[in-house]
Amino acid sequence: MTFKDKLQAYLQLTRFDKPVGIELLLWPTLWGMLLAAMGQAQQQGLTAALPSLKIFVLFALGAIFMRAAGCAINDFADRKVDGHVTRTKGRPLADGRLSGKEAVAAFLVLVLLSASLLFFLPIAVFYWSLGAVILAFIYPFMKRYTHLPQVFLAAAFGWAIPMAYVAIQGAPDIWCWLLFIAYMCWTVAYDTQYAMADRDDDIKIGVKSTAILFGRYDVIIISILQMLFLLIMGAVMWHYFAPTAVGVMPVFGLALVAMMFAKQNSACASYNALACFQAFLANIWVGRYIFVLIAIACIWTTING
Repeated sequence: MTFKDKLQAYLQLTRFDKPVGIELLLWPTLWGMLLAAMGQAQQQGLTAALPSLKIFVLFALGAIFMRAAGCAINDFADRKVDGHVTRTKGRPLADGRLSGKEAVAAFLVLVLLSASLLFFLPIAVFYWSLGAVILAFIYPFMKRYTHLPQVFLAAAFGWAIPMAYVAIQGAPDIWCWLLFIAYMCWTVAYDTQYAMADRDDDIKIGVKSTAILFGRYDVIIISILQMLFLLIMGAVMWHYFAPTAVGVMPVFGLALVAMMFAKQNSACASYNALACFQAFLANIWVGRYIFVLIAIACIWTTING
């Protein structure tokens, strides 16, 4: 295998060729940073504040590295089953282009790269990061033991939120945990859509998922989780922005997200694998839109405070 082929295999292992997952992890991390900075400012009697560029860059890089590490260990965990699933049989461990040892090595390198960023953050963030590493390592194996691997994925991806609060405020507060719970609801919902696309293959090979657990109630439960996400996010935004110059406008801005969710669920109700996968991909725009909504509200409040 040439160097170019090997490099391509590593890019596919870590999904740098498919940045969907990076965005789904990155945007909520940035939500948490912006809201944590707002909370810190309010605690200090200020109207608003924005996170420093240093923290912004460090957490963005950390999200990118840890998502790639999660993909590497996920492919290691699934190396014996990916070849039996239509959508994943071309992955580099499934088709033999990379070995299990190479995948584990990639995971360790990416974790170390992410850990190196902690030298520039408060020591408390390091202790909280241990939870992120543990969750990133164990969640790919959970589909062997529980029908709720999506919950472990949500916790692994969402752990950056309390870490952001620790970096900025010194400790997570109730609003941090509400944001974390909201994120978990959203993640379980969209990863169930993802699992719906693979449900037939997963049943054949004995892999568990929420899509299998929810059965014919899958779209209904996804809708409930999305509704909970909107309600909790609305409460969080109300807390941070209602007393400011922007008022409750960010809360009303979530109406567009509700319409996005309705369109996704209409697609999933067809039970077409491609339609379910496209519904999953559409969540990138949910993450982008909410980031823009929060960022504009924070910037406007800071300027006009």
